[in-house]
Formats: sequence, C-alpha cells, structure tokens
Amino acid sequence: MTAQTISMTDDHYQIAARLERLPVSRWHLRMRYIVGTGLFFDAFDILTIGYAIPTLISLWGLTTPQIGLLISIGSVGQMLGALFFGWLAEKVGRIPAMVTTIMVYSIMSLCCAFAWDLQSLLILRFIQGLGLGGESPVTNTYISEFAKAQRRARFTLVFQLVFPAGSLVAAAVGSYVVPHFGWQAIFIIGAIPALVAMPLRWLVPESPRWLATRGRYAEADRILTKIEDSISEQGAKPLPPIPERVPEAPRSDTNILDLFRGIYLRRTLVIWSLYIGINFITSTLYGWLPSIYKTVYHVPVDQALHYGFITQAANLIGVTVVAFFIDRTGRRPWFVWAFLLGSFSLFFLWDAGTMDPSHVVIFVSMAAVCCGSVSIAMGMYTAENYPTHLRAIGSGVGAVVARSASIAGPLLIGLVLNDAGLGAAFVMIATAPFLAAIVVYFFAAETKGKTLESLSPPLWNQPTAPEIVPVPARAD
Repeated sequence: MTAQTISMTDDHYQIAARLERLPVSRWHLRMRYIVGTGLFFDAFDILTIGYAIPTLISLWGLTTPQIGLLISIGSVGQMLGALFFGWLAEKVGRIPAMVTTIMVYSIMSLCCAFAWDLQSLLILRFIQGLGLGGESPVTNTYISEFAKAQRRARFTLVFQLVFPAGSLVAAAVGSYVVPHFGWQAIFIIGAIPALVAMPLRWLVPESPRWLATRGRYAEADRILTKIEDSISEQGAKPLPPIPERVPEAPRSDTNILDLFRGIYLRRTLVIWSLYIGINFITSTLYGWLPSIYKTVYHVPVDQALHYGFITQAANLIGVTVVAFFIDRTGRRPWFVWAFLLGSFSLFFLWDAGTMDPSHVVIFVSMAAVCCGSVSIAMGMYTAENYPTHLRAIGSGVGAVVARSASIAGPLLIGLVLNDAGLGAAFVMIATAPFLAAIVVYFFAAETKGKTLESLSPPLWNQPTAPEIVPVPARAD
C-alpha cells in the first residue's frame, strides 16, 4: 500500500480521517524532538529569574514588593504574548508563529544578561515574556493536531515532558551557575534557542488540520502525502485504512467571540478556572520559594537554590506519571484528585513560620507532584475543548488568564508575607486548587478517547450531534 492521495473533488476527502489512521512512527518522534527544543528552553527561561533574584536581592537591595514585581512582570508580557501569538497562529499558521516566539524570548534572554538595574531588567523581562507566553500555547496546539484520539494524552504529554525537564535543568543550572559565574550567566544560556529557531521552519510542516480550516486543501494534501510516504517508507509498509466514519471538520474563520457561544462558553469558563487554580500555585511557589528560603529561613543562596531544585525534581515525577495514566483514568478524575491532594499538602504549611525549612521542602514538593501533573496536562486539555479554528486562540486566551494568575499570585504573596506572615501566604495559595477541584467535579467535560472533531461540533450544528460523513476505506 502506498501513501494515499485523494482528489480535491472527492466529497469524502477529509484531513482528520487521514491523520487518525496514521500509526505513531519515527516521523512523529522526530517532529516532537524538533518542536520540543523550543518548549524546553521556554520552561528554562521562565524560571531563570527565580534563580537570579536571590543574588540580586543583595546586589541591588531589592525589597519584598520589588521581588514580587520582578517575578510578575514577565507574566505580564507572557499574558499579552499568549493572546497575540494565539491570534497570529490562527491567521498565518502554527509554524511561523512558533518560530517568532522562540526568536523573541531567546534574544531577549541575552539582553537580560546586560541589565544594569531593576528598571532595565523589568523592561527586558516584559519583552522576553511576549515570546515566552506565546510559544507554549502555539506549540501545544500544533502537537495536539497530529495526535490520534486513542492515547492522545500520552502522545502529547510525553512530548510536554520537555517543559518540566527544562524547569529541572534551569533549577540545576541555576543552583550551580549563579553562585559560581554570576546571575548573568543563566540568562546567556537561555539565548541558545535563537540558534535553532530558524531551521524549525523547514524541518517540520504546517498543521494539515489548520490548512484545511483555511481552505488550503491542496497544501494540506501535499503535506499529508509526504508524511504518509515517510511513515509507509514509500509503500514498503502498509498503512491502516482510513476510518469509515469520521466527524467532518468544516472550513471556518476565527472569531474570538465564538469562545463565548454555545457549548464553548461553559468550556471557556471551566478552562479559565483551572488555569487560575494551577498558575496561582506554580507562579508563587516556583518564583518565591528560593527567596523565601533566603529571607525567611536565612539559608545561604546555594542551599536555597538546591531546595528549589528538589521541588522541581518532584514536579517532574508528577508530570511523568500523568503522561502514562491519564488516558486510563480520564481527565476529570485525575484533575479533581490532583487538585485536592495538592491543596491539602499546602494547607499543612499554615504553621510554616515555625517549621524547619526541610519540612517545608517536603510539603511543597508533595504539592508540586500533584499540581505539576495538572499543569502539564492543561495545554492538551485546552486543545481538546476547542475546534481547529478556535484552538490556538482559545489556548492563547486561556494562557492570558493563566498569566493573570501568575501576575497576581507573586504580588499578593509579597503583600501577605509582609502583613500576615508565611503561614497565611501558604493558606491563600492552597485555597486556589481547592476551588479548582470543585469546578472540575461539577462542570468540566471529559475528553478521553474522542477525536478532536467529535469533541468540538460547529456552533451552527448545536445542540445536535456533529455531522458524520462516511469515508470509505480505499486499498492502493
């Protein structure tokens, strides 16, 4: 059987059906490795500021509110970048948007190394945040559009393990490089992606699903034919037949208001709630922890950074486990239990001010295992809840909400630490995932094992089921 090309005049021509029949292959692995390079350094660059701040506290005499502002300013840029690049990915394609985000955040990372005071670093971190915020939602959208319905979570989440891996490497590099070579060194390392961004445009193809929604069927067919030829090794290996019945993905133009119409209004509000719950935790814990260890417990900088590394290692455990089990448990049960267990771990820290810092590390790391598993799955879950023409912009708007929580979290923690102490700060952090668990239990949609097209019917077909178009299997 050779790769299958279907005439543009064939009424049964469907991009989604051909993607669904493709077995996971070396082509998919290579594509994920290439795209994953950008996501790896995205995570690396997001956390660099947390490992530079303990040194900058002494160097620039930073106050607690200034620390919170320095952590949050990157999230402001990420919020705007997620919205802009989510929109750009719908208009010009996933790959051009992805390349642009990588170039922005890597070049600005190099510029951050030359910041001379707090004000200059705030400006540079804001601009860098534009690229950092846009890269993740665009990448998650792109990968999801090549995933099959069965075991889609494993396909996408194993790829997304590069994000916590990047965070872990940032923790390891930061804990060693900053004490030995200075805070500038970690930002210089973060500029490496600029060297690999441009070849990305030619090494991976545009998303056929996106091309189909733009009416560019010939281009989508040409890309899919090349992929099919690669996987089948030019006909040496037979491909499975095209599924006989697959929901049709209609051609549509992007309208951001569609996120708030029909079934997508409820989905959008649920996704926003989950992003607030998880990002309120991650931004405050990972951004503040090294500084808390230094300012509250008065441990040396290198020990504070090592504590941060332990928490990042725990986070990697959580995201690894979810990648292999969430396809079995389903999204809703996993999210509910992970949120609850993470919340309870943090509630135990209400008396953190009297604890030994090693005990704080244990409870925080437990929360990192639980909440990290939700955080890594949110990009996949968001993509599953929207149709192709809304997927990138929906992910981008979701990321805006996430970054809003990332902005508010560190600022609020800075204020609470000053006025009410460390225990009250941890209780406030713990409340967010507890409320998110309630939202998931009562309102979240289960997406396990369903094609993207069947999950997201066109607005004009609701509330009836999406149109099912028969596609006869063809033998070459």
